Amino acid sequence: MEQTPVHEIHNPALLEFIPASSRKLIEIGCSSGALAREFKKISTGCDYLGIEIDPTYADLAKRYCDRSLVLDLESATEEFWAEQSDRDCWIFGDVLEHFRDPWSILRHIRKVIPQSGCVVVCIPNAQHWSLQAKLSIGDFRYENMGLLDKTHLRWFTRQTLIEMFDQTGFQIQDGRPLIYDEQNRDIFLPIIEQMAKAAGADPQISISDAVPFQYVIRAIPKQ
Repeated sequence: MEQTPVHEIHNPALLEFIPASSRKLIEIGCSSGALAREFKKISTGCDYLGIEIDPTYADLAKRYCDRSLVLDLESATEEFWAEQSDRDCWIFGDVLEHFRDPWSILRHIRKVIPQSGCVVVCIPNAQHWSLQAKLSIGDFRYENMGLLDKTHLRWFTRQTLIEMFDQTGFQIQDGRPLIYDEQNRDIFLPIIEQMAKAAGADPQISISDAVPFQYVIRAIPKQ
């Protein structure tokens, strides 16, 4: 399947969640290497490895990453995982949702990551109000990018994202909802409130969870 279009723009919220003290980083789905470019302005002495499934993207990433590899992480060998055991920061910028089994990926990382390491993730919100509105009228059509990116295989809400990290041996250390100015949002939130009440859920939590477009989180190994 064709990958999400390459771009040269980094995610500033994701960058902010990467510890400046990280020395050996690995970014899965590094695209053009834009995030590596920006992090190296903060930490010039770090070692930054980029992983890409698309050879063209991996070639572009060589401009900013110390190395880039062409690899489908779900096909990685045990040798690969052992070789990355000194990586203290694993980065997934809108990538985990593209895996068939992101739980398995996180469990592999948990086995090798240093206790002082972290996983930094940006992930789309499947509970976003616009998706709820589309589902209510059966308008669930894949697109080239965004919440309905045609390469997405998994879907997460705030609640199920927290559960996934808990189930794979991590705890969320910090997180932030990414919220943007959006037309028509205020029309649908009262409707979502009524649905939450009908379902016996807390309407304020349901409204709050319907607003973020994405979540950025930093998770650390459980003690």
